[in-house]
Amino acid sequence: MLPNSQKYSAVWQDCLARVRENTSEDEFSRWFAPIVLLDFDGTTLKLRVPNESYVSHIEKNYIPLLRPLIQNMFGAQTRLRYAVPKAESSPAALGHDADITAITNFKEQTNTANIKNPFVIPGIKRIVIDSQLNPAYTIESFIEGDCNRLVRSTGISVALQPGNTPFNPLYIFGGSGLGKTHVAQAVGQEVKRRFPSLQVLYVSMHKFQAQYTTAVLNKEVNDFIHFYQMVDVLIIDDIQELSGKPATQNAFFNIFNHLQLAGKQLILTSDKPPVELRDIEARLLTRFKWGLSAELTVPDYETKVKIIRSKTQKLNVDIPQEVVMFLAENIRANIREIEGALASLVANAQFLGRKVTVSLAREILKVYVAVHRKEISIDTIKDVVCQMLGVSAESFDSSRRTREIAQARQIAMYLSKKHTKAPLTAIGSAIGGKNHATVLHSCKQVANLMDTDRGFRFQIEEIEKKIAG
Repeated sequence: MLPNSQKYSAVWQDCLARVRENTSEDEFSRWFAPIVLLDFDGTTLKLRVPNESYVSHIEKNYIPLLRPLIQNMFGAQTRLRYAVPKAESSPAALGHDADITAITNFKEQTNTANIKNPFVIPGIKRIVIDSQLNPAYTIESFIEGDCNRLVRSTGISVALQPGNTPFNPLYIFGGSGLGKTHVAQAVGQEVKRRFPSLQVLYVSMHKFQAQYTTAVLNKEVNDFIHFYQMVDVLIIDDIQELSGKPATQNAFFNIFNHLQLAGKQLILTSDKPPVELRDIEARLLTRFKWGLSAELTVPDYETKVKIIRSKTQKLNVDIPQEVVMFLAENIRANIREIEGALASLVANAQFLGRKVTVSLAREILKVYVAVHRKEISIDTIKDVVCQMLGVSAESFDSSRRTREIAQARQIAMYLSKKHTKAPLTAIGSAIGGKNHATVLHSCKQVANLMDTDRGFRFQIEEIEKKIAG
């Protein structure tokens, strides 16, 4: 036995004891108990391992645990070297008093500083990765429809058997705001619920790139790659941001390959299908196509209704069915804008103390979202007003000035000013041949009456619904 081996034996045993605390008994017995301290010269720690597979396995799986312990007990500048017996088939070469000259094959570990795991939960002995998942993103809260049924179904399949389905990687693509991040994280949440021991990690490609850049500057690339290779389910958001970054692509290629070969699950999201990605290496694009590419599309009317109903329940507000239908029919945007529109509508209704109606929705939401509005003409308004008030078209256009007919004309002028882009002179000319001053007076009369007469305001709102429908 080398002199220094005996001198530092107790320190090494203490290091092994710490390792044992942070690994299972099976892991420790298999991968650490057979390791023997050969020598330590104050800088280089030489450890004998049974064969080269130990070197590979320890480097890939336990360096983030082992290196801090070694540097703490033997010194921050300690270099680690692995000694593999010359003849692995000769048991005599593994004896405790073997001379170092009999060991000819040394595997020296790269001397890099210890990369800090950016997702480790402090205070826990065994390395545990903070998954970075948003607890609000669950399978239950991801509303199913024709636009997302394939993605949702395959996501559930992956959550039931992560890494053991044909959907690896699961590549989810679609436009902004359609729920890619939601469903990807929901699958991660479901994996954690069913398999608490698995390491699940969600990270955006933007953050991945920033971490890689830091690792390069600190000469910690090997540790960076080793860390990501420890993950059981890796979720990468916005994979298209790899475009034009060859060094990051190379690092990700190594991570992807390792996880794939180890039977781990990858979930990728993108705004484009693999075939439309540019400036990404062909070997990566090929691997993106290995599993399933599933698209999220703009939700249809029925799905939007279900989404709106689900969101209003979470907001704990009661929105009339006609308002729900108005939103579903007229908001031709993505789910994110539907959520924003709902939040804005509810907030304005609460602050203004007004009832949530189609009229309020139209008035408020036009500021926040692109609302589809059909072209409304003065003639359409006249027809609806006559129909709703029981006034004939002939009477409306005649010279008669009874109270009912006069009020019908005033209402038609008010609604024409509100819902068309026609100038006041055009409105007056189309309704009774009046001038712009008469139109302004009529609009003021109707507005004042709406403020003082709840029944009259309700009548106007019903006419507006008919016009909008």
